[in-house]
Amino acid sequence: MRVLVAEDEKTLAEYVAMGLRDQSISVDLAFDGDTALDKLTTGAYDVVVLDRDLPGTHGDDICRYLIENDGRTRVLMLTAMADVGDRIAGLRLGADDYLGKPFDFDELVARLDALGRRAGPAVPPMLRWHGIVLDSSRRSVTRNGRPIALSRKEFGLLSVLMAAAGRIVSAEELLRVVWDEHADPFTNAVRVTMCRLRAKIGAVGAIETVPGAGYRMGGSGC
Repeated sequence: MRVLVAEDEKTLAEYVAMGLRDQSISVDLAFDGDTALDKLTTGAYDVVVLDRDLPGTHGDDICRYLIENDGRTRVLMLTAMADVGDRIAGLRLGADDYLGKPFDFDELVARLDALGRRAGPAVPPMLRWHGIVLDSSRRSVTRNGRPIALSRKEFGLLSVLMAAAGRIVSAEELLRVVWDEHADPFTNAVRVTMCRLRAKIGAVGAIETVPGAGYRMGGSGC
């Protein structure tokens, strides 16, 4: 899942981004409304965590723009404007969810997970593939019941591939979804991380390389 955090309180924004990255979520930051709108119009995000009272383009105008022009990116308003009237107003603007400050970080992650599942075809929180079980809510992976410790990038790659359910996923798409906007498009990070992931899973053929196209979950693992 790729998330844009649009928040003018830099300390809070960076705290949220650091916590979400620890949850294997790809995060970009925008500290004002103009930058947020530019990134949303040029990038592809599953969810935007949107402060309503942003400098520059107001958060409400960003929400309206997304509703009118972008049917994919889900909007979670994260704002100090949190009384009942504010929440109703935000939801009526078209926001998919609304969370007031201060907030519980685990609740934010749970709400993002739910919105992320709604951003594309429905994906269950528990993914299974030939003995491999990925639990997105617990951020855990097992193979034949044995726990496998993965880094957040390895977990992100496996999540995307298992959610694709056999569909080929290009290296460019994996880089876009699992890494952030600062990733070098010419980096070999995907290939290197994929090698480590395969070694940890230990199932020959579980992840196939399709020359010139990308990667997919294979049928011969386990």
